[in-house]
Amino acid sequence: MDFDPGVLNSEEKVIYGLRSLYEKFGYSQYRMSRFEEYDLYVRNKDFLISDNVITFTDTDGKLMALKPDVTLSIVRASRDEPDSPLKLYYDENVFRVSGRSRRFREITQTGLEYLGEIDDYVVSEVLQLACRSLRTISRNSILDISDLDIVRTAVEELGLKDDLTATILKYLGQKNVHEIENVCSSAGASESDIRRLTDLIRISGDPDKAISILKQGGYSGAAVKHLETLVSLLRQNGFYDMVRIDFSVVNDMNYYNGTVFKGYVAGIPSGILSGGRYDRLMKKMGKRAGAIGFAVYLDLLSQATSAKDDYDVDVLLLYDRSSSPEDISNAVRTLTESGLSVSAQKNADTRIRYRKRAVLKGSEAVFDDTVC
Repeated sequence: MDFDPGVLNSEEKVIYGLRSLYEKFGYSQYRMSRFEEYDLYVRNKDFLISDNVITFTDTDGKLMALKPDVTLSIVRASRDEPDSPLKLYYDENVFRVSGRSRRFREITQTGLEYLGEIDDYVVSEVLQLACRSLRTISRNSILDISDLDIVRTAVEELGLKDDLTATILKYLGQKNVHEIENVCSSAGASESDIRRLTDLIRISGDPDKAISILKQGGYSGAAVKHLETLVSLLRQNGFYDMVRIDFSVVNDMNYYNGTVFKGYVAGIPSGILSGGRYDRLMKKMGKRAGAIGFAVYLDLLSQATSAKDDYDVDVLLLYDRSSSPEDISNAVRTLTESGLSVSAQKNADTRIRYRKRAVLKGSEAVFDDTVC
């Protein structure tokens, strides 16, 4: 059976491309139920993008939830065999509050998870797949990479109470140097330790330059060496130009450790891809393996829809009462065989969006300059 990718909408094309990409690298599709026990999300609510969850009571009296997240379900169902890597990708719908509408929506989310022993190659492979995923969506894309081990060391040096750490991370994510300085000074942190943290915020952009600054500043040696190895592997595979080091990329340190990252594409103001290493979540859920993965938020794709994708059809073909069915059929066949999509109509539907309009003259479609 012939498959015409032209029938797919923008989101479907991206999903198809991502599934092909992940399978090429040995990831298997994971399928799951639409709902989980609500208790899973209560115990890990800080891991979720939003703690608003749709719940219902099952026939056995258990409180269930329409799943707002995929990673938690995968970790919960995974076997506890750290020496046997589990490479999974998913294409699932989740139910959560949309950042734009602030209302519950059913959102298609695609991503992958690697569960098992995590080494430099595994992290670099996931980062490369994140880069490839972004390029599947747009050639104009960027992946920002951070390392929470470096951030954690700088935060711990401040000697702050635990309840202030979340506040510092929030301001770090906002690149709000002024508020970080205020909070740390009020808590009695030294000026040198405060400056060491705020200097991290200013390290942003070219990876080689960022690593050079980290080395000169005496930041955590093992973490910096790991970051340098990742950058080298990304350069080797042709992704250096789309990678930046940015320590404002932070996730909850109760769940994440090491490498974290966020991806952006032109036309979408917020990150469309987010991921990182989450060994701490695995440990919290009683698993011995490490884990790393990312998700692509496909509900954001509509913000980057190109002008071409805004059309319902390539050609609106108009005919009148004098046109014979044979002439209309011949004209439609000629246009479709040339790769164009066609809507033949006697009376033009004013709601249809088309690239070009044509009028049937005999059996020939004659284009005019009208564009919808």
